[in-house]
Amino acid sequence: MPRALLSVSDKTGLVDFAQRLQKCGWEVLSTGGTEKTLKDAGIAVTPVEDVTEFPECFGGRVKTMHPKIMGGILMRRDNPEDIAEAKKQGIEPIDLIAVNLYPFEEALKKQSDRATLIENVDIGGPTLLRSAAKNAAFVTVVCDVADYDRVIAQVESKGTTLELRQELATKAFARTAAYDALIAETFSDGRYAGGMLMNGTTLRYGENPRQWGKYYDLWGTERPWKVIQEEAGKPMSYLNLLDADGAWNLVKEFSAPTAACIKHANPSGVASNGTITEAFQRSYDTDKLSAFGVIVALNEKCPAEVIQKIIDQKIFAEVIIAPGFDPEAVELLKQKPKIRAIEMANGKSPMANPVTYRSILGGMLLQNPDTSVVTEKKLTCVTEKKPTKEQIADMLFAWNVVKHAKSNAIVFAKDRVTVGIGCGQTSRVDSTWIAAKRAGERAKGAVMASDAFFPFPDSVEEAAKHGIAAIIQPGGSIRDAEVFAKANELGISMVTTGIRVFRH
Repeated sequence: MPRALLSVSDKTGLVDFAQRLQKCGWEVLSTGGTEKTLKDAGIAVTPVEDVTEFPECFGGRVKTMHPKIMGGILMRRDNPEDIAEAKKQGIEPIDLIAVNLYPFEEALKKQSDRATLIENVDIGGPTLLRSAAKNAAFVTVVCDVADYDRVIAQVESKGTTLELRQELATKAFARTAAYDALIAETFSDGRYAGGMLMNGTTLRYGENPRQWGKYYDLWGTERPWKVIQEEAGKPMSYLNLLDADGAWNLVKEFSAPTAACIKHANPSGVASNGTITEAFQRSYDTDKLSAFGVIVALNEKCPAEVIQKIIDQKIFAEVIIAPGFDPEAVELLKQKPKIRAIEMANGKSPMANPVTYRSILGGMLLQNPDTSVVTEKKLTCVTEKKPTKEQIADMLFAWNVVKHAKSNAIVFAKDRVTVGIGCGQTSRVDSTWIAAKRAGERAKGAVMASDAFFPFPDSVEEAAKHGIAAIIQPGGSIRDAEVFAKANELGISMVTTGIRVFRH
């Protein structure tokens, strides 16, 4: 009779799984709370203590760490010496292990004290999982309740396949690695840090065709996006996803319907409006020259009208990313099969990942994302001339855009539309000049946002030449007094935010 050991903290699906195992003629072994749950459901259970002939001890710290359990998992069924030794020692095979670990992650989220965290460090669970995973040639290991259905389906058929057992084994190794990494990080106060990546997806290529690229999800998180359309035989590239990420992070700053056109991770045009269709049109119109091979991001569901505009105007769009697509929009997309469409499953909610990573100098840089929000109440007017309500609204709009442009970054905006963007320059005045060149006559009466303070008054002077009426910037330069004085001299309203928003 095949035997299964079930010992889980998450009881989801447990009873059904055990009942179906027994209907297939399996003996169920169990411990503690799992054993009680199964017995309460009327399922015959063999307590682990009956197998080991040794009681659970030390408050439950030792339950399954015994040769009759570990040997039953690790014995090689095709090795005569193992078979003979098992018979001599009275060890019977265990053919399936279902274990999910003590909820250390949940205890950590609850900010539990150290003693509670220690008691939520599982010892026997990882040992069972790793032992079963090591012996996947013969033993099925289940560490995720989401796998119960497909495991039991195979058990009810002809037994689990080697392919499935090996897949579940790698998942178990990943689970224990992620679990131990979090424990090490927690108890070392961050001196050690680790993370497990999963669901590796091969991309078309990296930044260039000669480079490979892959995308991974972080362990324990669901992928927040899905591909609605991509060209047959040409999956997403590294840059498609990198630009889509930048585009999405930008538009989700806004509550009003907002669209952005992105090139090389920088915005070429952004607009907010009463409708997402008009917002898209304005974001494209503001810089059509740059919007070639563009990434389009919408913070509302994509309607058919947006796709129709792309078709009618022959806009070369690489990717469209939105929190959803109307069915009519999906149908119209088929007329442009080279456009890649990404749906964000979590709408406008923040991304799950609380840390940004960058590999440098053979190591890794980590930081928390910039989630700062600047409101009218946080602005300090530093000039004699005060901005109007309309200018304040435009400055806050421009601030949310400049936050997502590469430094040094300058954004000109009017009526909640960017009219000129200069970014990624080594000199702030150069970025101002580029923004002014792109804006042309539209700069007159517009506002300007700067992602960092002005080291000199030259950018203010350049802005004034083109008719900028109000400026929003962090402040904090040793020459602030000169900068403020120049704004006063030129009749420009200026407000400071007190924070900078560099992006590299």
